[in-house]
Amino acid sequence: MAEVTRNANVHWEGDIRQGSGNIDLASSGAGGSLPVSLPTRSSEDTGGQTSPEELIAASHAGCYAMALSMTLTQAGNPPESLDASAEVALAEASGGGYEVTRSDLTVRGRVPGLDAEGFEKAAKEAEQACPISNAMRGNVEISVNAELEGG
Repeated sequence: MAEVTRNANVHWEGDIRQGSGNIDLASSGAGGSLPVSLPTRSSEDTGGQTSPEELIAASHAGCYAMALSMTLTQAGNPPESLDASAEVALAEASGGGYEVTRSDLTVRGRVPGLDAEGFEKAAKEAEQACPISNAMRGNVEISVNAELEGG
């Protein structure tokens, strides 16, 4: 496959504390304009706005679900369904400022003909194959919690 690029644009107005911006997923146009501001990064109350960390979580969960589907399919056990989520943490850095410290992946799947042990093994293999995991590896702690429905 040739290199593929994707683009996102941000328009920001004002200072960091009181300013705000909008993120546009320029490549796809999906999602419309997504509002973003500092309080969305540092508070549980997002006020209907997103944050860079939420977008990382969305990217990681989406990429991981596709990697797991590929891993299972290549092993002869295509999934019936997968529900993946990622929880990304932002914390104060020891040297000052902030850093993304971890991404916790959780997946629940329905995979006919596979037992819980096989699903867990595939889930860990898929994390290693996920391009977003690979981009974060070495900088962010990544964990995987896998549960097979009916398993």
